Amino acid sequence: MKLLTTCLLNAVLGALLAAPLAQAQEHTAPGKRQQFLYMLRVAPHLQDEAKWSEKDKQATSKHFERLKQATDKGQVILAGRTSEALDKTFGLVIFEAENEAAARKFMQEDPAVQAGVMQATLHPYSVALQRRVDGSPSTR
Repeated sequence: MKLLTTCLLNAVLGALLAAPLAQAQEHTAPGKRQQFLYMLRVAPHLQDEAKWSEKDKQATSKHFERLKQATDKGQVILAGRTSEALDKTFGLVIFEAENEAAARKFMQEDPAVQAGVMQATLHPYSVALQRRVDGSPSTR
């Protein structure tokens, strides 16, 4: 009986783990856009808001406008930041690109990154669950 229970448990766990893996592989199939995430942190020299110049603030405004345009075009899936002090806060941008090189280019061309206001790191990513726009449960 114990062996049967162990076998069933392994089968269920295997099925549960295989489904997300199959979904992740769908995102990387040839010709499909891949998902990526880049994490942003305020540069250490700007973690005191009093040190921000007008140029730094303009770079952040351009950063937001660029992400808004990319969202309107369907490239950005989600973008936002935590509501914490500048030395603790971080932002996330989840987006699609053809490949890692295109994703890295998109991240590096972020106006806040180019201006040195924020530091960014890129990660491959796969959205597993997403609330529908109308707030109803996901059907994914």
